[in-house]
Amino acid sequence: MVEAQSDLFTVAIVWRGDDAEARRDAQPQTSRFKPVFEALARQGIVATPAIYVEDQPEDLREQLMAVDGVLVWVDPISAGLRRTALNLLLGEVAAAGVFVSARPEVIGKMGVKEVLYSTRDLGWGTDTQLYDTVDVFEAEFPAVLGRAGPRVLKQNRGNGGIGVWKVEAGKGGAVRVQETRAEAAPRTLRLADFMAERAADFADGGRLIDQPFQPRLPEGMIRCYMSGGEVVGFGHQSIRGLMSPSAGPPRPRIMSGPEDPQFQTLRASMERDWTPGLVRRLELAPEALPVVWDADFLLGPKTADGADTYVLCEINVSSVFPIPEQAPDALAKTTLQRLSASRRAQA
Repeated sequence: MVEAQSDLFTVAIVWRGDDAEARRDAQPQTSRFKPVFEALARQGIVATPAIYVEDQPEDLREQLMAVDGVLVWVDPISAGLRRTALNLLLGEVAAAGVFVSARPEVIGKMGVKEVLYSTRDLGWGTDTQLYDTVDVFEAEFPAVLGRAGPRVLKQNRGNGGIGVWKVEAGKGGAVRVQETRAEAAPRTLRLADFMAERAADFADGGRLIDQPFQPRLPEGMIRCYMSGGEVVGFGHQSIRGLMSPSAGPPRPRIMSGPEDPQFQTLRASMERDWTPGLVRRLELAPEALPVVWDADFLLGPKTADGADTYVLCEINVSSVFPIPEQAPDALAKTTLQRLSASRRAQA
């Protein structure tokens, strides 16, 4: 139900821009978020662009302080830039009573690879290791690699395949390493040398997370799109970052709605068990779940009766886009619910 005209909510949609000109020229109808703007309007929400320019956060503050809510699509790492200043601003805006999705502290719990370790026993997990210091990594990783087969190492923070490596033991203390970045060529080097390269990943409290390589990777990844605790669609795509060139070009991502029959087991697990378990494990309030987020799954070993299992490989919170065509209306409804709750709490 749309709010009465006098009670219309206002929302700023934040994405990254290069300069003040990009901020000045941004328009809903020419942005990639056009379907989101339109879905919010159908809920009676007035949405406007709010462009984040890395060295000009002050230009954004006044705009964000004047709205009821803020929806953010900004990657944590982009062309060497990070969103430290934006996170500080969003924290300030949220403290002033503006609804923010996703809040930086929620991203800090959900949108990092450490979540793979802390939720490894929820049913979507696997033999996951956490190395929180370089000393622990040097002491434990060689033994794990030796006994468990190929492993996938992941930096705690990253996006777009940044900081992900497949490591496979070779002969004489050598390893074969394949980085996820599409342009990265496989390397063979001494394990000690590879581990020395990784020492920098522990700077400033960094960590490495370690999972077994999934042999069914050639069958692709299933992206489960969520709004709050509700599944709003799926994306099935091929993975090329850890595949050999002989695998051929990647297939396009196939988007589908939440009713896609091939993923109903996954949907039931996400809505009934895994998302509630995630909320409990991370000590989040259910209403803190972002209005749009996704969980990326690889296919695990089949069960005895031939059913698929799923292994979580990442949760994306900071900038989930593109999204299935059914998702904008779902996230707009969630946004309206959150804005209404925020207004009632402040009344």
